[in-house]
Amino acid sequence: MTYQRSRDRMLTTLMAMGITHPRVLAVMRSTPRHLFVDEALAYRGYENTALPIGFGQTISQPYIVAKMTETLLQHEPLETVLEIGTGSGYQAAILAQLVGKVYSVERIRQLQRQAREIICSLGLNNVSLRYSDGHLGLPDCAPFDAIMVTAAARQIPPVLLMQLKEGGCLIAPVEEEPKKQRLVCVIRHGDVFVKQWLDGVLFVPLIPGDLA
Repeated sequence: MTYQRSRDRMLTTLMAMGITHPRVLAVMRSTPRHLFVDEALAYRGYENTALPIGFGQTISQPYIVAKMTETLLQHEPLETVLEIGTGSGYQAAILAQLVGKVYSVERIRQLQRQAREIICSLGLNNVSLRYSDGHLGLPDCAPFDAIMVTAAARQIPPVLLMQLKEGGCLIAPVEEEPKKQRLVCVIRHGDVFVKQWLDGVLFVPLIPGDLA
């Protein structure tokens, strides 16, 4: 079954919603999102909606993936990017085609294994998947040009901000109040972190502590 027509419709939707970066659009069009969802949901793989991937987690809607990616690319060049919350692996796969190296942290072992299998099948060799608590970041590989957090917290863990390079960008969903989240882009200038608030969103929570 070919999904190219569905991908083209998805791209039309993304452009209508304001995504303009040509490289982001090209990668979104060529990446097989249907591989990152349950086989029973593959026919919905290019709908602009979040879909369940098991373990209470979801794959983000294509618009959010494109928006977060486009925001990070405003701060190129990006040699190293850290993703907190691998999930299905789709966001890491998109980033891997646009930046030098992607490090991605996941606390659910089975999701990490599934993501690794798909990413390897696509020949994306610049992705390093780690099984760890995302609240800790990845200090042994820091500092990073950019950090993307794909789960929501009441505040951004300070340890993540300190793993940014000078001038680096972190984008994350923040829970402003119960059931209300917004994306925030944070730029590091020494020990000063400048925030820019973006779209309202809905992400699963960033869970600290025990791995699963």
